[in-house]
This record gives sequence, structure tokens and C-alpha cells, in this order.
Amino acid sequence: MAARAARLSRFNLVSLTLGLAFLYLPIVIMVIYSFNDSRLVTVWGGWSLRWYRELLQDEAMLAAAWMSLKVALASATAAAVFGTLAAVALSRAGHFRGWTLFSGMLYAPLVMPEVITGLSLLLLFVALNAERGFWTVTIAHTTLTMCFVAVVVQSRLHALDRSVEEAAMDLGCGPVEAFLQATVPLIWPAIAAGWMLAFALSLDDLVIASFTTGPGSATLPIRIYSEIRLGVKPQINAVCTLIIAVVALAIVLASLASKLSRAKADSAAPM
Repeated sequence: MAARAARLSRFNLVSLTLGLAFLYLPIVIMVIYSFNDSRLVTVWGGWSLRWYRELLQDEAMLAAAWMSLKVALASATAAAVFGTLAAVALSRAGHFRGWTLFSGMLYAPLVMPEVITGLSLLLLFVALNAERGFWTVTIAHTTLTMCFVAVVVQSRLHALDRSVEEAAMDLGCGPVEAFLQATVPLIWPAIAAGWMLAFALSLDDLVIASFTTGPGSATLPIRIYSEIRLGVKPQINAVCTLIIAVVALAIVLASLASKLSRAKADSAAPM
């Protein structure tokens, strides 16, 4: 049995190593080659920051990155607001007439292919004669990400004790004020988690943005995709490495903030 357990342990270790290598080895290679001095991405020419300097001079790439950031911030904020309201309606209003239709339409983007969602939104904007640009992409991303926020917030509302909100109303608060003053602080972590999920989905989206964008409003994924069709440029490695660095830094800061808040809570707890 001990030998069998040792074999299983070695098998698990090998499986874990192969899985991590499959997931992260391409990313590591890309990060290393972002510091390559050679113009050819497959030929090593020594260490250099050349492509980072050229990236800072690439106005089209910087404009696309700024457009992606603006769209992600706007769509994530709108999705957080509308998704929270939709979650409240589904969890607090009971089974009203049209509840099934409303919930089905809300959760449809979760299972619907993005090609269909993007094409339907494109047809809508064409029918409305709307000029495609920043706002059309923002509306499309809000439509896509609102359902994710609703799922996260609704699960938190189902587990929430309504006694605090009922106590606030007993003390004279109206329903809206009681919700804002008592319920929102309790579900705020869920709203923040939904906002971050919506932000990441919007920043990463390519399919829906390609249907709803217009001239001068290309996002970063569209810009990268349009350039790699002609061959991978070293600047692409540089911009991807910067994105990975920002995400890693955000994860580290979030972990440190969580540990600090947990430490403060433990120190403030009565002995």
C-alpha cells in the first residue's frame, strides 16, 4: 500500500507539473521574448527593452488600450448597477407575471454564443441607425456582463438575513433608504466581485466588440488581432507582458489587502 501511495503521489506530481507547464509555459516564453532584441520573435538576439520603448511610441496601440480601459470601466459600472437591480428584482419581488421570461432573457448571454449576441446587437444598432463607436461597444459589453453580476449578487441576496433591513424600516427608513443603508453594505463584496468580473470580461472581449465597434474606436483585443494576422510583432509580446504584470500586481495587492483586513478583524475581536 505504501508503494502504491508513493506511485500515486509521483503520478499526481507529474500530472500537476504537466498541467502547469501546459498552462503557463507559453506565457513564460512570451514574457521572455518580450525582452528579445531581435525583430524575429522566434530568434533570440539578446536582452533588450527595445520593444517596450517602441510600444510607448505606438500611438495606435496606446489609443486602443485607452479605448479598452474606458469601455471596460463604463460597461462594468453600468453592469454592476443594472445587474444588482435585476438580482434584487429576481430575489425580492417573488414570482411575478413574466418572472420566467425576465430571468431567461437576463441569463441568456451566459449560454448564448458571443457570435449570435454580437450579430443581434449589430442588427439592432443598424436598425436604430446608431453610429458605431464607444457607446455601442459599451452597451454591448454591458449586455454581456450584466448577467454575470446578477448571478453573483443574487446568490449573496439569497444567503442574506433580511432582519437588518427590516429593523431599519422599523426605525423609520423607507424601503429604498433601508436597502441603500442596510443591504448594500452587506452585499457590497458581491457587487465588487461582479464589477471586477465584468471589467475583466469587457477588457478581454473580441467577438462582440468586432461586431459593434466602428472607425476610430478599436479596442486593444481588436488591435492585437488585426496585427497578428500579418505576423506576430515583438510589440505584441511587450503589451501582453505589461497586461500580465498589471494583473499580477492587482492580485498581490488584493491578497495583501485581504490579509490586512483579516488581521485587523482578528485584533479587534474580543478575547
